[in-house]
Amino acid sequence: MSETVLLTLGRLPKALEIARALAAAGCRVVVAEPFKRHLTGASRAVARSVVVHSPVDDHERYLTDMQRVIEEEGVGLVVPVSEEILFAAALRDRLPDSVRVFSMPFATLRALHDKYSFIGVCAAAGVAAPQTRALDSPDAQALADACPTVVKPVASCSGRGVQFLERGARLPSVTEPCIVQEFCAGQLLSTFSVARHGQVLLTVTYRGAVMQGTVAVCFERIDTPPPVAQWVERFVGHCGFDGFISFDLVQQAEGLVHGIECNPRATSGIHFVDPEGLATAILHPEQPSTLRYREERLLQQFYPCLTETQKSMFTERFAHNFRCLRRARDVTWSLSDPWPWLSMPLSSWTIIEQALRRGCTFGEVAMLDMAWTGGPLREGQPRVAAAQTPDVK
Repeated sequence: MSETVLLTLGRLPKALEIARALAAAGCRVVVAEPFKRHLTGASRAVARSVVVHSPVDDHERYLTDMQRVIEEEGVGLVVPVSEEILFAAALRDRLPDSVRVFSMPFATLRALHDKYSFIGVCAAAGVAAPQTRALDSPDAQALADACPTVVKPVASCSGRGVQFLERGARLPSVTEPCIVQEFCAGQLLSTFSVARHGQVLLTVTYRGAVMQGTVAVCFERIDTPPPVAQWVERFVGHCGFDGFISFDLVQQAEGLVHGIECNPRATSGIHFVDPEGLATAILHPEQPSTLRYREERLLQQFYPCLTETQKSMFTERFAHNFRCLRRARDVTWSLSDPWPWLSMPLSSWTIIEQALRRGCTFGEVAMLDMAWTGGPLREGQPRVAAAQTPDVK
């Protein structure tokens, strides 16, 4: 009898990637989603989609809904997909031992997701990170006076609320907890890794080819530079991380790698992983790893990439964007499972409509009802002075 696996989100392409991989491995895939219609729900890989409450609106009701679905559908494995992992992780303490949640405990996720406490973890792990201050700290302005900086909320995603400031600029007045971070010049890279008990099994390193704000909608896999691999392995080993973990990193001209932020979950890099090995890593973590890369090195989310290409029509970026649009394989298209791609304008209409109405990117809107924005470290917890972060070669 095939195992029933529950995905805790269906609207994003990475959910579709995971659903197809698990279905090909013989699983029955169920999706829990606040949206009635969504991308993954159109896939033949999905046996059933169930509407649940938004965890942002009511976390307790969300968990109750999820427990009901798990019981009714006979779920044996829960796989969080994206930002909702910080809410779904609470299921670990509510489910019987027979149901596994593919997630680290909430406390670990929170420490890595929070952009301020992440810097402290970098210091403890002995890996480099930019100088960082809490926006409300007395020395935040001194950092902004000394170098170009980036201001961003401690719990934001999809580039929401990010501001780039020139050296000497006055810091903005904002209502949510934010950090002020030294701007590191260099090559911006993203990584996606599959880890098992602190050991990195596979790392995908990629960079944005076409950007929508600060988020890549067309991305290119590159060979992982040794300093990047060393940085990731050292951090993952320090945390004893198990599961999916992703980083935004900057590699400077001299080779030094700085950690900018951590996403303790899957990111777009998952599309570069061969589905068979991905399914094995999720379903049978005790087995030897069979993870390997797909052949393609250039992938896109077609509709956002098309939008950005059209917007760049009369700019110097158009030729590059159009070339990427023509060459890159779309991450949702499959000849044997065409409906997610064909029906995307309809299944994603909720996101499209809100993005147009709010003037936001698709990525920002897609996470409004699912992203954890729980704030900074609790009152009384120590803060780590990122200026003391060692430069690790």
